[in-house]
Amino acid sequence: MTDPSSASAPASGGRAAAMPFIMLTVLIDMLAVGLIVPVLPALVGKFTSSPSEQTYWYGVVAGSYAIAQFVGAPVLGALSDRFGRRPILLLGFCGLALNFFMTALSTAAWMLVASRLIGGAMQANAAVASAYVADITPPEQRAKRFGMLGAMFGIGFILGPVIGGLLGGIDLHLPFFVAGGLALLNLAYGYFVLPESLPADRRRAIDWGRANPLSSLKQLAELKGVGLLVAVLACTALAQFTLYTTWVLYATFKFGWGPTQNGWSLFSVGVVSAVVQGVLLGRILKVFTPQRLAVLGLVSSTAAYVGFGLVTEGWMMYVVIFSNLLGNTVGAAMQSLVSGAANKSEQGQTMGSISGLNSLMAVVAPLFATPLLGVVSHLPRGDWRMGAPMFLCAALQALALAFAVLHFRTTRRLQGVASTSRA
Repeated sequence: MTDPSSASAPASGGRAAAMPFIMLTVLIDMLAVGLIVPVLPALVGKFTSSPSEQTYWYGVVAGSYAIAQFVGAPVLGALSDRFGRRPILLLGFCGLALNFFMTALSTAAWMLVASRLIGGAMQANAAVASAYVADITPPEQRAKRFGMLGAMFGIGFILGPVIGGLLGGIDLHLPFFVAGGLALLNLAYGYFVLPESLPADRRRAIDWGRANPLSSLKQLAELKGVGLLVAVLACTALAQFTLYTTWVLYATFKFGWGPTQNGWSLFSVGVVSAVVQGVLLGRILKVFTPQRLAVLGLVSSTAAYVGFGLVTEGWMMYVVIFSNLLGNTVGAAMQSLVSGAANKSEQGQTMGSISGLNSLMAVVAPLFATPLLGVVSHLPRGDWRMGAPMFLCAALQALALAFAVLHFRTTRRLQGVASTSRA
C-alpha cells in the first residue's frame, strides 16, 4: 500500500515526489543564504563612513530585497499552482545565484540595492517549498512535516553563518562567491534530480487579480478558519525580521563582535532551531495541539526578545538562545493551521500569500528597526538601552500572543455553538 504522505505525481525518470528531495533542496538553499548573513552588514559598511550611515544603508539593502519579494512571491506562488513547483524553484535558484554574484562584484551601495532587487523578485523558494510539502502530505501530518522543513532551515543556519563568518574573515566578498556557487549547485540538483510534486489534474489557471500582493493578502485573510491568525503571522513576522535586520549590527555595536563571532551566534540559533523542529517537534505535538503549541511558543519567544535586549555581555546571548526552545515551534504550528484552511489546489498561492505577508513585514521592519538602532548606536558597549529594537520585537510578539489567544477562544466558542445547534 502506498504511503500517501510521501508519494505524489511521478516526475521525469519516474521518481515520486517525497520529503528527502525537497529537504535537500531547502538545505542547500538556506546554506547559501546563511553564508552571507554575518558579512552583508560589514560589506555595506565598506561603502559608508559612520555607524548611523551603515545602519541606514543596511536598512535600504534589506528593504529593497523585501519589496521585490513582496511583489514577486504571490505571482511565483500562483505560477507554481499552474505550472508546478519544480520550474519555479529552478527560477528561484537562478535569481539567488545572480543576486550573490552581483553583490560580490558591487563597488557601491546602490549596486548592492540593485542586486538585492533582482534577487528578491525571482526568489520565492521558501513559499514554493512549503507548497511542495503540502502537496505530498496529509493535513494531519503537516505540522510535523513543516517542522522537518524548518529543521532544514535551521541546519542551513548552523553551517552557513559559521562558514560565512570564517570566509568573511579572509575576504568580505568570498562568502558571496561561495553562496553563488551553492545556488548553481542547487540549480543542477533541481534540474536533474528534484521531481515534481503537483499532479497535472491538481493544477489550476492563474487568476492574475488574486496574484498581486495586496489581493493575495486579502485572500489569506478570507480563508475560512484563519481570521486573526493573519494578524498573528504579521506580528511574529515583523518581530522576526526586526531581529534579523538588526542582529549582526546590534551585536557589533553592543559587544564589538565581528563576522566570526556573529557567525557563531547564528550557528547557535540554527542548532536550537534544527533540534527543536527536526527532533523534538514530533514528540511535542503528541502532547500539545498546534493551537496550544503556538501559544506556548509565543510566550517563550516574547520572553526571549526581552532577554536579548537586556543582556549586557555577549555570552548572555547564548543563554537566551538555548532557553528559547518552544519559540522555535511557532512557525511550524502556524503554517499547519493556515495550510489546513486552504484546499489542495490553492496550497501554492496560500503559501505564496504567507510569503508575501512575510515580505511585507520585511519591508516594514527596516523602516523602524534600523533608525531605532541608529539612535542608540552611539551608546557605550553593553548599555541595556541599545536593546531598543529587541524590546520592540517583544512588544510585537506579545501582541501576536494576544491575537492568538483571542482567535482560539473565539473558534472554540463558535464550534461549541455549532455543536449545540446540530444536537
